[in-house]
Amino acid sequence: MAAEYKDYYKTLGVSKTATEKEIKSAYRKLARKYHPDVNPDDKASEERFKEVSEAYEALSDPEKRKKYDQFGSQWEQYEHAGGQWPPGGGAQGGNFGGFQFDFGGFGGQQQRYDVGGGSGFSDFFEMLFGGGGMPGGPGGHSGQRRQHRAEDSEAEIEISLDDAFHGTKKAINVDGKRIQVTIPKGVKEGQKIRLSKQGTSGGDLLLKVKMRAHPVFERKENDLYEDLPVDYLTCALGGDVSIPTLSGRLTMKIPPGTTAGKTFRLAGQGMPILKDTKRGDLYARVRVQLPEKLSDQESELLSKIKELRQKEAK
Repeated sequence: MAAEYKDYYKTLGVSKTATEKEIKSAYRKLARKYHPDVNPDDKASEERFKEVSEAYEALSDPEKRKKYDQFGSQWEQYEHAGGQWPPGGGAQGGNFGGFQFDFGGFGGQQQRYDVGGGSGFSDFFEMLFGGGGMPGGPGGHSGQRRQHRAEDSEAEIEISLDDAFHGTKKAINVDGKRIQVTIPKGVKEGQKIRLSKQGTSGGDLLLKVKMRAHPVFERKENDLYEDLPVDYLTCALGGDVSIPTLSGRLTMKIPPGTTAGKTFRLAGQGMPILKDTKRGDLYARVRVQLPEKLSDQESELLSKIKELRQKEAK
């Protein structure tokens, strides 16, 4: 039976020539609308959220989008078949949480930063923060010297903001082997996790971290930013509001006369800092919520307030 074609552009409501910015904007709008936290116990919204997330996964990454444009919604089969089309008979694979495995040689020297401890595959990983240098140069905290072998492989692992906030373990499939990868708290976009001797040619496997966009929070380094809807009466008169954070909801007092765009800083409510006990900050930007429809009594009261302010202004 032929696989059903999924039009990801139609799912996100964008054209095939949409820019990355337009795709991200469309995803964030739809994700907010259909997110399970906004629509509890709503199966239809849950399914729609999954469809939107699947579409964004493919179109937000230039390489995945290129494969999707060429092979349609079967692009992942192409990916797991090692670049052979039609897929079949090649490397085993599967979609483990939307990870992409595009293996290739890894050249250049990287600084090494050990993360975690213990034993097992994932306990040999280390964070690489870029850098460069001649082979045999300094090797991180331990001061050891290391030269990357030509047989080292590089791939990409996609995680959510919640994964980076809480830390987690992910199962990936490499050449038929299932490997547990430890995701440390505070890991950032572009950083790399090293798996010792797990590459396709017996060398190390370097997993480059890609962060999925979050429907509510935007991350900048270790800080988080969010738009905070606040009722217009609360903005005018002041009051308590409930603020979502990645560790749960908090209550914050809004002072009277709060205007749209006012930003409040919640210290220590941002992302964990890698290899540290500290956390970044959370910045909540006020978005004033106006009622779509007023009752007759509300309209009458607001009209009286308007008249009163006009008199005071004279």
